[in-house]
Amino acid sequence: MKKLAPWILATGVSLLVGAGIGYLLFRPAGTPSARLAQSAKALWDLEFTPAQLDRLQTDLDEYRQAYQDLRTECAPPNSLAPVLEFHPRPAAPPPAWLQARVASADARFSGTDLERLAFADIETLSALLRTRQITSEALTRMFLHRLEKADPRLKCVVTLTAERALEQARQADREISAGHYRGPLHGIPFGAKDLLAARGYPTTWGTPPYRKQQFGTDATVLRKLEEAGAVLVAKLSLGELAWGDVWFGGMTRNPWDLEQGSSGSSAGSSAAVSAGLVPFALGTETWGSIVSPCTRCGVTGLRPTFGRVSRTGAMTLSWSMDKIGPIARTAADCATVLAAIQGPDGQDHTVMDVPFSLPAKAALGEVAIGYLPEIEGKPYAFQANDQAVLKILRGSGAKIERLALPEKPIEPLAFILSAEAAAAFDELTRSGQLDRMVRQERDSWPVVFRSARFIPAVEYLQANRHRAKLVDAMNELMNRVDVLVAPSLHGQALLLTNLTGHPCVVVPNGFDADGHPTSICFIGRLFDEASPVAVAMAYQAATDFHLRHPPAFHGAVNK
Repeated sequence: MKKLAPWILATGVSLLVGAGIGYLLFRPAGTPSARLAQSAKALWDLEFTPAQLDRLQTDLDEYRQAYQDLRTECAPPNSLAPVLEFHPRPAAPPPAWLQARVASADARFSGTDLERLAFADIETLSALLRTRQITSEALTRMFLHRLEKADPRLKCVVTLTAERALEQARQADREISAGHYRGPLHGIPFGAKDLLAARGYPTTWGTPPYRKQQFGTDATVLRKLEEAGAVLVAKLSLGELAWGDVWFGGMTRNPWDLEQGSSGSSAGSSAAVSAGLVPFALGTETWGSIVSPCTRCGVTGLRPTFGRVSRTGAMTLSWSMDKIGPIARTAADCATVLAAIQGPDGQDHTVMDVPFSLPAKAALGEVAIGYLPEIEGKPYAFQANDQAVLKILRGSGAKIERLALPEKPIEPLAFILSAEAAAAFDELTRSGQLDRMVRQERDSWPVVFRSARFIPAVEYLQANRHRAKLVDAMNELMNRVDVLVAPSLHGQALLLTNLTGHPCVVVPNGFDADGHPTSICFIGRLFDEASPVAVAMAYQAATDFHLRHPPAFHGAVNK
């Protein structure tokens, strides 16, 4: 048992073992046993006799010495993962009705005002570039201009990558002119959440302690997009260390309502897509950081299965919950981006080599769809919009049944994220740099990182054992349907599916009484993103919410 404590810390899970924290905090001379008993009861609901506590003291001294010995070593970087890895079990292959497609479209463009294309989808822009009706350099300059002009209002840009972007765009134009067409992303500008490393530019993670941080290589997802011919135009804002929409540059705004934040933590990615500043962007999600800002900003997002996309070069918040995914105008666009960034890179060992194909438009009569009872249950915000989604799906001929989430602990497992995040940023806590962060209120990382030191390693491991049962139960539920329809932010589906690693497509489904966008989520089986994408595509073909854009950013943005 004594050998396990330093091993746990060495793998990045910096949690205090057993009653050790009580010993460290409540160790007055003369009465150690009484104070240890008091702290153990108060913190963990454990009771020890004085004799038992006396026998513990040697072990606790050894644990403390082990912690100190490990701290004398060079602090592990944020990128170093523990040897304990989360691997959700793959589900069955995609259903027979799901056919692959080739992304292509016909498009025509005349004139010189490229800002007319600010809200065009990837398929349209790709067709125009492929047929050389427009150039990547001209398109890139247009989006760089929009980013520069709109950012004072939105505060969504951390760094414009203009030099790199124009170089990539010119290369794309040369290749396309020479007949070397790489695919649907060739020449398409995009933005990346500023927790993804980009060579030659700062990667700030949204907080002052890392404001000047740079890496010498690209994150794997940026490298894959560069290989696909895409053009990086900006590093986009995130809430500090991927929480919220407040960073050292201020609060990123919702393009639909500039008095409102864009939610987080993929705040800048969602705001920039919504305002027509980029055709697509990369976000990340640990617990709602794609779903929530996409909802607020009225755009489409795809949270892939955990283990679908490599996180090499991305800031770590939670080794077992972090996921990288696209934010774009349509579900089809998100699938196009996912096809480019998915798959192993030989460095992130959680990534599985599972095929992914762009889905064809689905005939919903062949699709088995479930929905959560909450949609027809007690009233909640935007419930009418969610109910309207079911009506559209039924009208399209889909087979729909009501399904409840597994009756397992869900909310009590949330401290898994707190524990892993505190371990990932233990050096920030120990160095005193937490005090430099912008947000210091009750719901902020400085408080969470400090309080997580009180989570025993035993409880962290027990929670993950319960999580394994939750994964099995969710897989059993999803084996009954192809896609599960769930409220985006109401109920427990958001936390549950982030714990189990299931994929989700979030799409706009209407507006509230104040004109703010709302959304719905389509959840899929593990490693079957294509099914929820196909259903989302069918829903978007029957509605126009994804085609509506914030009025303040239509046309030129010189205001």
